[in-house]
Amino acid sequence: MQNRSNTGIIVALIVIGCWATSIVMLMQWTVDFANPLLYLFILLQVHLYTGLFITAHDAMHGTVSSNKGLNNAIGFISTFLYASFWYPHLHKKHHMHHRHVHTDDDPDYHHGSFLSWYARFIRNYLSIWQIVIMAAAFNILKLWIPEPNLILFWVVPSLLSTLQLFYFGTYLPHKGEHDNHHQARSQRRNHVWAFISCYFFGYHYEHHESPATPWWQLWKAPLPPQSQANGKH
Repeated sequence: MQNRSNTGIIVALIVIGCWATSIVMLMQWTVDFANPLLYLFILLQVHLYTGLFITAHDAMHGTVSSNKGLNNAIGFISTFLYASFWYPHLHKKHHMHHRHVHTDDDPDYHHGSFLSWYARFIRNYLSIWQIVIMAAAFNILKLWIPEPNLILFWVVPSLLSTLQLFYFGTYLPHKGEHDNHHQARSQRRNHVWAFISCYFFGYHYEHHESPATPWWQLWKAPLPPQSQANGKH
């Protein structure tokens, strides 16, 4: 348990450190829309923002550290850096998802279209205080940081990351009907794509089967039965 706990902390600090290093450097980078690196850097930031949320998600399941205080502190830090989310609120909602998956009491599930489902997903987690904090932070930071840098490397990546998390971590795994008690399907095994797309959370049946498995070990999870992995579209 101690080794696993230490590894979880190290992985979390690497993700947070990579995000922090990248965003500090990009706030000083000269924006040039003709430079293809600009778009690569935006995609990199999207991926790192997703990593922040996935780190917080692991904290919600207590897999970052066996020390509850440290585990929750990393969860608080990750959600705040992501977009000033209130960690206890996300923690409550996420565990409702696991307890009531694919039902009307599941905050992550919706019977409607992709867009209406995404809108409901965002509405369930967004708060007025979060918007106020982010708006205030933006207006303070632009006193020292060029506005294009803030928009392109801070605002846009965090918004695109919500779409990435929703599409690969909620919509694809839970849409349609399923013949398993987790009401989830998993993507085909391709560890490179699974990591790039959503830190292995496309292996979603495996996550519901073993929520105590951290994201960086999900690729080792046993393959689910084919019928349970695929579900019905």
